[in-house]
Amino acid sequence: MLRLRKYLRPYIAFIFIAILLLCGQGMADLFLPDLMSDIVNVGIQRSGIEHSAPEALSGNALAFLLRFSSEENQKILHDGYRKAGNTDEIESVRKQYAKADTAGEVYLINGKEDRAVLDDAVSRADLAFMLTMQGIADAMNLSPGNGAGSFSEENADISAMLRLSEIPAVSGAAPQYIKEALSYDGMYSDQVGAAMAKLFYQELGADLAAMQMQYILRIGLWMAAVTLCGVTATILVSLVAAKISSGAAKAIRSDLFRKVESFSNEEFDRFSTASLITRTTNDVTQIQNLIFMGLRMICYAPIMGIGGAVLAASTTVTMSWIIIAAIAVLMMVLLIVFFVAMPKFRIMQSLIDRLNLVTRESLSGILVIRAFGRESNEEKRFDKANKDLSDTNLFVNRVMTFLMPVMMLVMNGVSILIVWIGAHQIEQSKLQVGDMMAFIQYSMMIIMSFLMIAVMFIIIPRASVSGTRIADVLECEESIRDPEDPEELPEDGKGEISFNHVYFRYKGAQDDVLKDITFTARPGETTAFIGTTGSGKTTLLNLITRFYDVTGGSVTFDGIDVRRLRQHDLRQQIGLVPQKGTLFSGDIASNLRYGCEDASYEQLRSATDAAQATEFIDSRSEKYASSIAQGGTNVSGGQKQRLAIARALVKKAKVYIFDDSFSALDFKTDAALRKALKKYTADASVIIVGQRISTIMHAENIIVLDEGRIVGRGTHNSLLKDCPQYREIAVSQNNMQEV
Repeated sequence: MLRLRKYLRPYIAFIFIAILLLCGQGMADLFLPDLMSDIVNVGIQRSGIEHSAPEALSGNALAFLLRFSSEENQKILHDGYRKAGNTDEIESVRKQYAKADTAGEVYLINGKEDRAVLDDAVSRADLAFMLTMQGIADAMNLSPGNGAGSFSEENADISAMLRLSEIPAVSGAAPQYIKEALSYDGMYSDQVGAAMAKLFYQELGADLAAMQMQYILRIGLWMAAVTLCGVTATILVSLVAAKISSGAAKAIRSDLFRKVESFSNEEFDRFSTASLITRTTNDVTQIQNLIFMGLRMICYAPIMGIGGAVLAASTTVTMSWIIIAAIAVLMMVLLIVFFVAMPKFRIMQSLIDRLNLVTRESLSGILVIRAFGRESNEEKRFDKANKDLSDTNLFVNRVMTFLMPVMMLVMNGVSILIVWIGAHQIEQSKLQVGDMMAFIQYSMMIIMSFLMIAVMFIIIPRASVSGTRIADVLECEESIRDPEDPEELPEDGKGEISFNHVYFRYKGAQDDVLKDITFTARPGETTAFIGTTGSGKTTLLNLITRFYDVTGGSVTFDGIDVRRLRQHDLRQQIGLVPQKGTLFSGDIASNLRYGCEDASYEQLRSATDAAQATEFIDSRSEKYASSIAQGGTNVSGGQKQRLAIARALVKKAKVYIFDDSFSALDFKTDAALRKALKKYTADASVIIVGQRISTIMHAENIIVLDEGRIVGRGTHNSLLKDCPQYREIAVSQNNMQEV
């Protein structure tokens, strides 16, 4: 994968934007459980009362708090509240609190003191009162609801509580419990403070239902806004990730295609066509999926995992071990899955190559298969390739399917464990219900982050294999490359081809295919090659076009070694008609103009006349605009060959190469075509490879090849006399007239 990192460099800015958006999405997601906790803890349990220190207190309430406060907290209370003195303040208090007139003096929070410090001072005083009353009740063996402990939020009265605190038994015991209250956990004192704050507000006639609804609506709107931000960030991340992944995939495909176009036959021998198709399609798709999912998950999972762990620990440290245990289990499962499935991902892509190869061969050779009645054998061959791939896929999917039940088991087990332990802590006032719910959500986020990592464990190994396969193609050194300082062909060049003691051997082979080949193909002449199958005729032609390079000797074009020329410049001078006349989807005109895009109608007509193709073209209703199917399947073999010959003639090249290009023509058409070619290519070098004596017998120079060597050269008549191999070929074709 790292070998393809250069394709992400143009998108560095977009990747940075995606990471920022993911951080925003993560913060939004992490913020929601905290807001939900506030709604439960404050909005529901505390009736929307956020602070233990009320915004306003009656004189009796302040005196009550001072009575049960330490000296330090008394100073905090004195500094934290001020008497409502001016008319505007009194009027505002009356509007906000219905019983303000009957409550006597009203004290307002002055806002100068730290609110958290003031809340703590008030809640400690409230707790001291509760402890005092509980202590007296326990000492007097009074049951709840009787005597000193008989007060609740429904029947409590601040004035009565103040009078109760003046009883000698209470005032005498208070200092002990004031000191004890200071040692209690802050959470417990906050809960007591919130309950007492409700009584203080009730004394002033505050609308507690309105306060609760206002708080819930405010936090609810915050949750909606945070959710909207998170959704927006998620959508934008998906758009950015899609742009990056599709752009990188497009660049990889383009580079792969350009690279494959530069391949010589040697590289095609190394990478099969089916494999190159798989690498350009399926493998690139795997990389695209990795980039798209990776940007969304690889970056997002750590944000959620680390952020969730920090916030969960800040909610309650005592249950953090549950998350650690869950992570340990998940890590162990992920490692097992990784080491079991990873080898199969490497095998899977090669099996896809194999399936593509079998499918391609079966479809391209369907007529041969039907002619020989081999449909059942091909079906078995396809079934085997398909079954091998299916079995591997099933194995990997079974392993990966194991992840989801484990994840669900861990998630549900963690939830149950948190509720069970959290319930005990809530009972002991060490934890609030909302905090427990938030802790569950944070735990789920942490586990979900590992689930995302598990998904990436599925994608990364396969994409890694695909990336290696793609990089192997992109980094493949071409065996045939343009020279760093190429020579230019002379403008007055005629197209003379010379072979000078040429040797050629395929890579990895032990023997030479061509041995000491020397000849010259001159302009205005036809040079023909004939020989037994495997004698090296087509290989020799491939050396002219530099589809292969010689391993010994040299091939020159107008006196310049073809290895010193740009491949494009060389091939522009050559009109090639290969053994297999390949046509492209489009129409007849587009195929004829393949080598000369601006060729006029007259040029097309002249070329098709010479190639003996005009008659069947004119017989079609749309003539040169007649459609050609993919591979030329809607024309006959002879028509395909004639169109391929016409395509080469339209190019007006200096050298024409015909590699057994007349095999599908009847003798009459063959003779007419050769006669027309003589006139059309009068100034060019013509090189023909033929199997039929009649095709090459009129060539000025006929070269006979046998096992890679030249065993005869000359005209038809001289070879009949002097070359046994040529005479044997002529006799074998029953061409007695020529013999």
